[in-house]
Amino acid sequence: MEIDNEIDPRTQRALLERVHHHTGIFMPERKWTLLQGRLRRRLQALALASYREYLAVLESRPEELGHFINLVTTNETSFFRTPRIWDYLSQLLPRWFENHRGSTLQVWSAAASTGEEAYSMAMLCEEFRALHPAFRYRILGTDIASEVLAVGAAARYHGRNIEGLRRSRPAWLEKYFEPADDGFVVSSALRANVAFRQHHLHQRLEGAPRFDITLLRNVLIYFDEAGQRRVLEQARQAMQPGGVLVIGESESLGWLESGFAFEQPLVYRRQEARHGSHA
Repeated sequence: MEIDNEIDPRTQRALLERVHHHTGIFMPERKWTLLQGRLRRRLQALALASYREYLAVLESRPEELGHFINLVTTNETSFFRTPRIWDYLSQLLPRWFENHRGSTLQVWSAAASTGEEAYSMAMLCEEFRALHPAFRYRILGTDIASEVLAVGAAARYHGRNIEGLRRSRPAWLEKYFEPADDGFVVSSALRANVAFRQHHLHQRLEGAPRFDITLLRNVLIYFDEAGQRRVLEQARQAMQPGGVLVIGESESLGWLESGFAFEQPLVYRRQEARHGSHA
């Protein structure tokens, strides 16, 4: 069935608004072509002739929401993305361990996508634990999109990301991955300390420990100012006082009253409870 590319302004605005409502991502009207392209595949799968028909399906079938979220969210990641961050974290682990003997390091990969970031952190922790057997850690990866979380939970990777890891840390690829089908699967030693669950960053993360490190990278750029403040407040409440927040290379908190203090580019520390806050 041929899809009608003509769309009335009301339907266009409604679909852009649904993105914001269900994901928190702000898409201005100039982003319509991007959204239209992503939704087109779904219209074809459902044999729909127009975006107005798809809007009706989205509003009338609750099970469609998951497909919608998976389509409209951006999920681009890689192992050890932005090397300076991993250099910083490798230096942070000894300091944290010295000051928290007997505790378990809690790490939150807050926009985990397909899991490369969470497993990168796990590799870093395993290398440190090899030198300090008493060190313990747990990593939670969350994302709003169910499809990418399934990839992370399956822990099977191939293609560009594996090739990138082979170039940057070949010994770690051999140590922490096993060949499987057309790619590699993460070793059980890493997977034992990594978990994944679905979560909307605008909402409180229930049932989780207070985190020592939160990786909130390349996420804030998709939110408007109100959304950024909301995401940062939820992250702050989920963290230990003095915990480390890492953001993306194109992001900064300098202009926001966020409850985080600048430590170095891309790295911030959670401050003590702010005035008027119970966290």
